[in-house]
Amino acid sequence: MKTPVERDYSGRSLLEKLGIFAEAHAALVGPHDDTFVTGLNAALAKSASQALRTRYDLIFVRVNAPRDLARIKRAAAYLNPNGSLWIFHPKGRGASPTDAQVRSAGIAAGLVDNKISAYTDSHTATRFVIPLAHRPASL
Repeated sequence: MKTPVERDYSGRSLLEKLGIFAEAHAALVGPHDDTFVTGLNAALAKSASQALRTRYDLIFVRVNAPRDLARIKRAAAYLNPNGSLWIFHPKGRGASPTDAQVRSAGIAAGLVDNKISAYTDSHTATRFVIPLAHRPASL
């Protein structure tokens, strides 16, 4: 049996790891680092929205405390069926909210998590998507 080759993501930029593409319709929820916002907007054909108004391909939600978890459910309602909702949340021992709390909030919003990436020294990025079984058949 042939062993599958592991993908090497070490040479990819954060924006590549987050799946950002020029034509993406993106939104930001919560306070974000200026460096990330500047890089994101430079990579997009149209700058990311600062307010949720329509459906988006990419939504980036910053969660710094347990009270911020409510942002996940609200943002999920604006996600395109094949879009990605990235949650930037504290990492490490003693992080609040914990990884489990973030995952539970995503699941409660009807999403599944399918990718994790380092974001900053203090935050992890976890990607949530709408489950395939809940997406329209025409996609």
